[in-house]
Amino acid sequence: MTRLLASVTNIEEAELVISAGADIVDLKDPARGALGALPLSRIRAIVNAVAGRRPVSATIGDLPADPDALSWTVNDTAATGVDFVKVGLFGPEYFDQCLHALAHNAAAGVPLVAVLFADRQPYSNVVARIADTGFKGVMLDTADKAGGGLRQHLSLEELSAFVAAARAQGLLTGLAGSLRMADIGPLLAADADYLGFRTALCGGHARTAAVDPAAVVAIRACLRRAETYEPSTSTWIRATIDASDA
Repeated sequence: MTRLLASVTNIEEAELVISAGADIVDLKDPARGALGALPLSRIRAIVNAVAGRRPVSATIGDLPADPDALSWTVNDTAATGVDFVKVGLFGPEYFDQCLHALAHNAAAGVPLVAVLFADRQPYSNVVARIADTGFKGVMLDTADKAGGGLRQHLSLEELSAFVAAARAQGLLTGLAGSLRMADIGPLLAADADYLGFRTALCGGHARTAAVDPAAVVAIRACLRRAETYEPSTSTWIRATIDASDA
């Protein structure tokens, strides 16, 4: 079943998307890039406010391919108490230079999710390399938010193949990238574990606008998840993580 990942910027938005039925609360600053990071103090405050009611993920920012900088920032973000740390891998140099450093974070128990970008050059054998590094999940997004949504860069067949390859490696899977309501029906066929939204949650306004509760409810309904949230959602996610460590 495909679940809803809702990106928020503050406690108020986190509470709103939880009330509207989001399954994962994702923390980012859309004004600072594709994976713009919130201040660590704010991440920690949101984690404390959510208090385990939903899994929480957080991005570390649009950082260059500097192994030490990535590793340090991952550790700092993990220390806030989030359930997932999302790391953008923007090009081949990240795989050539950074995966060895991130493997140390993963071995230390940091639950990493790799973010790849459909509007950047595709990589061969990338999903297997990410799994071998110790990541818990992988998702596809778009780096240039003005350059069109996910489905303008990859076909449904390509997206489905990506999800299948990642699942075969035991990874959680996600699809995002300027997704709209109209994308939900086609993307459900790809059977990703979650679809990620920001702009569509803002009622059709810019992704830097405030979240609109009606938009969250509408998207949740389109994901066939209009029923009341059950604690088993976060239990399922954490059980999947635990199983991948077995």
